[in-house]
Amino acid sequence: MSENLSEIIKQCTEVLDRIISDDSVPRNIRRSADNIKNVLSNEKQPISKRAAIVISNLDDIGNDPNIPIHTRTLIWGLSSKLESIPVDR
Repeated sequence: MSENLSEIIKQCTEVLDRIISDDSVPRNIRRSADNIKNVLSNEKQPISKRAAIVISNLDDIGNDPNIPIHTRTLIWGLSSKLESIPVDR
């Protein structure tokens, strides 16, 4: 994995950790963020496949009506960052 891709994964993992540890975020969203973090960290799958799965899951939790505004903004930022990963990786 190139340096740029590993940096993207690291940054996304850090943001997910912030969401997971934020007590103002509902428990189901924190649990989903933890599952997303596990998918993103699974190096057995190609990075492009992991990114696609995570983007889809982020879209689902981003549309949850109970998600706080600041968390929704973080989710959108994560999706944007992951969309920069090339499909052919």
